[in-house]
Amino acid sequence: MPIRYDAGEVITAMVTPMDAKKEVDYNRVESLTQHLINNGSDAILVCGTTGESPTLTHEEEVEIISTVKRAAANRAKIIAGAGSNSTQTAVMSAKLAQKEEVDAILSVVPYYNKPSQKGMIEHFSAVAEAVNIPVILYNIPSRTGVTMQPATVAYLAGKYDNIVAVKQSCPDMDLISEMKLLCPEDFLIYSGDDSLTLPMLSLGAHGVISVASHLFGAEIKSMIRNFKTGNPTAARNMHTKLFPVFRKLFMAPNPVPVKAALAHKKLIDEYVRRPLVELTDDEKIVLFAAIDGFHAD
Repeated sequence: MPIRYDAGEVITAMVTPMDAKKEVDYNRVESLTQHLINNGSDAILVCGTTGESPTLTHEEEVEIISTVKRAAANRAKIIAGAGSNSTQTAVMSAKLAQKEEVDAILSVVPYYNKPSQKGMIEHFSAVAEAVNIPVILYNIPSRTGVTMQPATVAYLAGKYDNIVAVKQSCPDMDLISEMKLLCPEDFLIYSGDDSLTLPMLSLGAHGVISVASHLFGAEIKSMIRNFKTGNPTAARNMHTKLFPVFRKLFMAPNPVPVKAALAHKKLIDEYVRRPLVELTDDEKIVLFAAIDGFHAD
């Protein structure tokens, strides 16, 4: 059966580069986009939580999307974070993203409200009915306080042709198995945690919406390709080598460590907007040791 929508196997949840005044650095947005495409990213997710969406204005989001689209020049799909804990705001954001002609949107389970499964169905139904572009659901209980159950995902995927995938940021592998049993065959599952990508692939996931791909996109793509083409040993070896990096990139709230790592590689500056704060010098020593210690061979 053909896939209803495929954004690729490696989607990078892109950071939003900022300058010392904590303003968006659009020149760096452009150069980072090109770097990601040249190093393994099939698609770029902009204005997600890795992009510090809670502190971006709608005007900044529009300008970021425009800048990324221009820099990508049709060489990668562009996905926009367009979720909210307010259904009305999520619908508005989805419509805004569609107006900007993105390829798809990522819509998170409403956070803080802790809605019931019925509430999630009504929320995502409103989003799906408001636009005609693909919608990727985002299940991240550690930040939302509630888990979208496989039966809920399956109901939405079965009812709406434009609900095409889920980003699953949850270590419970049984949920993946349940989704594969319940969801339509053409519905895609993406790992939302780099360290869980290989385990999820073994259960039928399609790829990853990644943070580590800012730095190791080609290696992550190689791991996925090796697994899917019958070389699980090579895939496992790459996972094992990358695992220390995966863990250290979440030693502090995302995207603080990955911004520090990108600054270490001189790709952007490390600045984050408050209430996030930059890594301490001691934390940087630990992070950079893991990054510099990685060797693919």
